[in-house]
Amino acid sequence: MIDAGPLKGAPDWEPDDHAIGRSRGGPSTKIHLAADGRCRPLAFVLTAGQAGDAPVFTDVMDRLRVPRRRGRPRTRPDMVLADKAYSSREIRNHLRRRGIRAVIPERADQRANRMRRGRAGGRPPAFDRAAYKQRNTVERCINRLKQWRGIATRYEKTATIYLAGLHVAGVFLWSAR
Repeated sequence: MIDAGPLKGAPDWEPDDHAIGRSRGGPSTKIHLAADGRCRPLAFVLTAGQAGDAPVFTDVMDRLRVPRRRGRPRTRPDMVLADKAYSSREIRNHLRRRGIRAVIPERADQRANRMRRGRAGGRPPAFDRAAYKQRNTVERCINRLKQWRGIATRYEKTATIYLAGLHVAGVFLWSAR
């Protein structure tokens, strides 16, 4: 019998580099990615299933490379559309330092804290509702990737092989257009 360890953490028989963790449905892997406006993947990061989204944001942004016809690849998008999981002061400051426009809705608890502080709470962050409607491109990209059975079910043992499969699927998505 294998002891699965505490339910909150990763199974104790899995090394950290396998990116397999415990979630409600059992062992799983979370795919963090950046996609362009045409639902094509630009960068991937894998974490265990129970890992949060916000701590991996800078890793995804660091892996972002869009080739140009000439010169260095582009590493800074015009705008980042993200859900409420990425609504933190640290992420907004990171994007502001790099000159990237952030379209991230404010979480209810952040808004309540800001309102409770009154004048010292500051202004609410800028939010463009019309631009935020395009955030579904990331979800559609994930759905296209998960049409591959090997990616949807993760047959691979190690994260490096699984990540390679994601890159192959990404190449097919890029070449299909």
